[in-house]
Amino acid sequence: MASKNRDRQSREVRERLKAYTARQQVHDHARARRTRDNVIAVLGVTAVVALTAATQVFYFSAGPGAPTPEPSASAVVGENVGVPSADYAEYRTWTGELTLNDVALGIELDGAAAPQAVSAFLSDVDTGYYVDKTCHRLATSEGFELLQCGSIDGLGSSDPAFSYGPIENAPADDFYPAGTIAMARVSGDDYSNGHQFFLVYGDSTIPSDEVGGYTVLGTITSGLDDLIDQITSAGIDPDLLGTDGTGGPLVTTTITQITLQ
Repeated sequence: MASKNRDRQSREVRERLKAYTARQQVHDHARARRTRDNVIAVLGVTAVVALTAATQVFYFSAGPGAPTPEPSASAVVGENVGVPSADYAEYRTWTGELTLNDVALGIELDGAAAPQAVSAFLSDVDTGYYVDKTCHRLATSEGFELLQCGSIDGLGSSDPAFSYGPIENAPADDFYPAGTIAMARVSGDDYSNGHQFFLVYGDSTIPSDEVGGYTVLGTITSGLDDLIDQITSAGIDPDLLGTDGTGGPLVTTTITQITLQ
């Protein structure tokens, strides 16, 4: 009888163990499935987020939602104020005479190489702007020899109602040979050409700035020696000497006549 009881007890223990093992396997399987499902869900969400972000990036950078590009400060193009079209110079060579005091200079302007500058200069000649305007700045250093003329007030001020660009026909090597006629402008502003021009009476090197060199619009074809002898050789008026070593010419110089054809 005792043996039968032990057998029954052993059988019950085995059955309980078997049932426990089965329940444990079911539990482990369920836990593993939940873990797998969670991983798949996380990966799915990540993929959706990544796809959404990529779509937005494409839409706003290359797709139809791309914003219109704004020009940078360096790309901003200036505007011309109060000057005629570049067509005014007819893209041809103009010849004439520029008289400073009693010194007559033969001049030639290149309307093909610098059409906007020559058009502006020609317009000033046609309206009589230059007559009685002074030459307010003289540079006498070796390698930097020029006489600057045409300011609105005789002191070098710009005319806010007359300015233009861009720089035209500037020498790539910054070398301006004697006889060059070029436009003066404000440093760092390629749309600040105006009425003022300078006459180079000795070979000069004038460094470009961040926007380039200086528009060369023509040449002096005769009278350069007279300009030197009668005006520039006298030097700078000490009372008008500036901190940069340039200043008003000792011989007061005025544009008395200018013609072009």
